Amino acid sequence: MAREAPLKKAERETALLEKISLAIPGFRGYKLKELRREADKLIRDHMYRRLVDAESGLKGIFQRLVINKLMDVLDDTDRLIAKFDRVSELINHAPYGYSGFFNVVKVEEDDLDNMINFDLKMVDSVKDIEAKVKQFKGEVMGGKFENVRTYVNDIRESIEALESTFDERKEVIMGVEV
Repeated sequence: MAREAPLKKAERETALLEKISLAIPGFRGYKLKELRREADKLIRDHMYRRLVDAESGLKGIFQRLVINKLMDVLDDTDRLIAKFDRVSELINHAPYGYSGFFNVVKVEEDDLDNMINFDLKMVDSVKDIEAKVKQFKGEVMGGKFENVRTYVNDIRESIEALESTFDERKEVIMGVEV
């Protein structure tokens, strides 16, 4: 089944009263910008929840490492959990693409569409990270500890790449090429 674009879904689910309001001159553009921002927020909420779930998996892994006294990887795993928390909160609290009335740089519909597309591309990165954590957890819970350091390093690189990509988001919002 094909995945519906978040903006299309938000437009489709707009209530009748809102649809009538869209016919009012001047209000339509404002409301369409709001729908774009809401669609972007839905995408970021989705990424946030998946990262929080993956972080929870890492915490379970950390507990198992403590129980098995694998002290040489505890600091790195703890730092990885902290990084997950920071990146997930960064995504959760990112700006929606607003610009003030008197701001020199205005956020236009095309910029908001680019922001939505940018965030959608990051969903794949989040899914990849989530899959790596799940595989890591499966091994650790199964008593296999020989690849712990490799998993920690690989997941750390993936979450850092996600953070770096997310840092480019401001330029996308402002319409600057990335």
